[in-house]
Amino acid sequence: MTASETNSDLEDSGSPATASETDPDLGAASPAKASETKPDLGAGSPATAPEAHPDLDSGSPDLGSGSPAWELLLPAASAPARARGRSLQAALREAVRSGRLVPGTRLPSSRDLAADLGVSRGLITEAYEQLTAEGYLRSGRGAGTWVGDAVRAARPRARDLAPRSTGSRADFVPGTPDVSLFPRAAWAAAQRGVLAELPHHELGYPDPRGLPRLRTALAELLARRRGVVADPERIVIVSGVSQATTVLGFVLHARGMREVGVENPGSPQHDSLYAAAGVATVPVPMDDEGLAVGPLRESGVRSVVTTPAHQFPTGIAYSARRRAELLDWARSVDGFVLEDDYDGDFRYDRAPVGALQGLDPERVAYAGSVSKSLAPGLRLGWLLVPEALAEDVIERKRTMDLGHPTLDQALFARFVERGDYDRQLRRCQRAYRERRDTLVAALEEHFPGAEVTGIAAGLHVIAALPERYGPEERFLTRVAAAGVAVRPLTDYAHARAGRGGEQRSVRLVLGYAHLSPARIRDGVRLMAGAVMGRG
Repeated sequence: MTASETNSDLEDSGSPATASETDPDLGAASPAKASETKPDLGAGSPATAPEAHPDLDSGSPDLGSGSPAWELLLPAASAPARARGRSLQAALREAVRSGRLVPGTRLPSSRDLAADLGVSRGLITEAYEQLTAEGYLRSGRGAGTWVGDAVRAARPRARDLAPRSTGSRADFVPGTPDVSLFPRAAWAAAQRGVLAELPHHELGYPDPRGLPRLRTALAELLARRRGVVADPERIVIVSGVSQATTVLGFVLHARGMREVGVENPGSPQHDSLYAAAGVATVPVPMDDEGLAVGPLRESGVRSVVTTPAHQFPTGIAYSARRRAELLDWARSVDGFVLEDDYDGDFRYDRAPVGALQGLDPERVAYAGSVSKSLAPGLRLGWLLVPEALAEDVIERKRTMDLGHPTLDQALFARFVERGDYDRQLRRCQRAYRERRDTLVAALEEHFPGAEVTGIAAGLHVIAALPERYGPEERFLTRVAAAGVAVRPLTDYAHARAGRGGEQRSVRLVLGYAHLSPARIRDGVRLMAGAVMGRG
């Protein structure tokens, strides 16, 4: 029995009209009155609509075809003839999902609704049947068609969980590049070129390592700019350094490693990324030359995460001696160094120090991305792996997502090949150097005696303020009240290492890349005014 048949003998008035009167198509087959076919509802007699649906009492909503709720079906009824049926089904489905039609609502007969919408009754009948089969509606013999109870109203809109600016008057939180520097025109030109020239077969499932064209272009770029030993066969294209970290975590876990060393202070993201792979992080302290090798040996770990070109957040570069000691340690424990080269292209006082991976590519896994040079939203990075890890890393990448999107890879390969990426790096270098210089000058003006530590590189500085501006907690409270967002260095201490007691001195990690020089000057002025009691 179709949904329309179950509606045919239920008039809105509830009058005992004959089946033929309410549904002419059934007249010949059903000459008896509804009251005659259901006389006394005695034992064995079919139940009336209310008894067949005990949860739908006399208070259940009864939606006539003239209800305003049906107005949402009008656009679907006006759709082109070939798409009208699907459009009506989609509109009715959405009305149930959104809660416009609540569970227990009785729907109009197919004939009445078809007449109101000006469509054929067959389209309404088909829509009722389809949504009944899917569980959105329900029907019973002699009971009509109702909105089912299985559906729960969907959220009216999708939430945006992307990290956003704090809305402060000045935001010095580190880690964000200036995405307004993204080269839209050059990127669009590269995209048009790729779409015109990309062979059809390259739109199929890709090599999980990435397109050979991009891996070849990256091998040349990274060897030239970062001094890595880059074999295209051991480059894996990933969705940023975060995915590279997670992939390595799974591979290390499969090899029996349950812990990995991390710099302390360091990036807090490493903890959650390795935890997702079942690997715990062990904090290893820093000294003036880099990761302290003595505590590293004592920790018992066989792999460690480092940022040797520009340590985050302290801003130091590992000394040559410490780099050699770190590699000696890795060889002695048959372990690996995981190098996160997050902003190695940006050095403002001299040429950048080459990557650690170039000294021993069989002991160092090297990861980088375009998040600081182009935009983090591209989710595009690379991982160079030692031969001992290559097969496992490639297989893990394959099972994660079958490989990075082909069009994105081909586009970036063309961008690199044509020199556009080098031009973008130079553009960012100029902008970020100016902003760093502006920040240093503003700190000297408004916080006399402040010391900026670390090398002239990257997208953040460490500012050590004189003790008279402390203690740290009071300083942070005052600048927050003035609408200035900052992060102290203590925020980057590993939880397992402890953070000590009250901090008398104030050491800030100030990000500047995403701020214009004018915003930087205003922000430092606001910060100084807050702690000195000025407006």
